[in-house]
Amino acid sequence: MTDEKKLNDKPDKKEEEKVESQEKENQDELLAKKDEEIRSYIDRLKRLQAEFENYKKRVLRDMASLEERISDREILDFLPLYDNLERAFASYSGNNDAQSFIEGVERIFAQFDQILKQKGITPIEAEGALFDPALHEALLSVESEKERNVILEEFERGYMRHGRVLRPSKVKVSKGKTETKEDENGGED
Repeated sequence: MTDEKKLNDKPDKKEEEKVESQEKENQDELLAKKDEEIRSYIDRLKRLQAEFENYKKRVLRDMASLEERISDREILDFLPLYDNLERAFASYSGNNDAQSFIEGVERIFAQFDQILKQKGITPIEAEGALFDPALHEALLSVESEKERNVILEEFERGYMRHGRVLRPSKVKVSKGKTETKEDENGGED
């Protein structure tokens, strides 16, 4: 029996080698498929990345173009004012009629005011109001008879559009009344 066993061992070893060889081939095939799949994913990722970069560039170009078109529309609203001012100056230099010139500029100012209103732009109320850092920019703070944080003077008007501050008002603010030694001592020296 031992001889039979030895004979049977040899074919088993060859069979095992054959099975191992097939397993190795199967593993190699699987690895090759996985490598191909990985390359496919990498290629796809590179294409998507390139497409995304192109998309970002296109969006930036489109945004710049849109900003330019919006700016052009805004300029078109103000060109009639420019034309009217040009005519007013030309008329004044031709006949030196100051009163006509002033009336023309007043009409242009009214036209300008109308355009601002159409665009939703409103002035910020400042003088006499309480200081609000969201609406006002304090340039000076001085002692005065007014109560503390009351706006005494407006240096430059501020504007809002649809509840959003475009430019804050530049103002002078009250620190309140000056305290004297009499006030501190209750009227006694």
